[in-house]
Amino acid sequence: MADDPVMEKYSPFMDNFKGLLLAYFMPESCYDEFFLKFNFLDVPCLKIVLSKALGIGIILGSVLVKLPQILKLMGAKSAEGLSFNSVLLELLAITGTMAYSIANKFPFSAWGEALFLMLQTVAIGFLIQHYGGKTGRGLLFLVVYLVLLALLLSPVTPLSVVTYMQASNMPAIIIGRLIQAATNFRNGHTGQLSAVSVFLLFAGSLARIFTSLQETGDSLMALTYVISSTCNGIITLQVLYYWNSSPERKKKKKKRE
Repeated sequence: MADDPVMEKYSPFMDNFKGLLLAYFMPESCYDEFFLKFNFLDVPCLKIVLSKALGIGIILGSVLVKLPQILKLMGAKSAEGLSFNSVLLELLAITGTMAYSIANKFPFSAWGEALFLMLQTVAIGFLIQHYGGKTGRGLLFLVVYLVLLALLLSPVTPLSVVTYMQASNMPAIIIGRLIQAATNFRNGHTGQLSAVSVFLLFAGSLARIFTSLQETGDSLMALTYVISSTCNGIITLQVLYYWNSSPERKKKKKKRE
């Protein structure tokens, strides 16, 4: 029987398509379930695909998630309303998650956003110092952090230390978010805090609860994201509550008084 010329034409495309799916979205058993048996309602495989798709979506979104915050700071040339201590604690949590995931060889789709969030959070930390008139301290912060990060990711750091860091994420996240929430409450506005970044962080942390359970099975990772979602939810509610408040309006109100 002669080969079907139509099938021969599309064979390279199908091979590439299959390779893409197997590399990023599903194991071969799920590919067979979906595309050979046409069983599109296989629950275990649907969970795997959903988790992989969410993970990749979160990573892609994380590339830009804090960019609105960075642009807002640079546009206003002010870091009013942002707590540097809160940023430090958030950076501790992000770094702990990244180091813990790398040490345990978790798939990149389960933690990749931590890399991009780390880079953007470091930039925000420097800008807070810079616009606060402490550029030298900001540069020192960059150097010290990069040295500590290199040490943490090196083989000389025991796994027990990395695990302890991941466990300490929960109090770090809680304290860091509460510091920012207290700053917002004290100011009566959210200052230069970007609503877009806050909403994206909240949505991403919620989705990560499912993906961390599905892809790593690590209860410590999942619990970290539960805590993170709760704390990010508090800041999100504050952004909504103070939506019509701003530093400029507060200043005008004080002048009238």
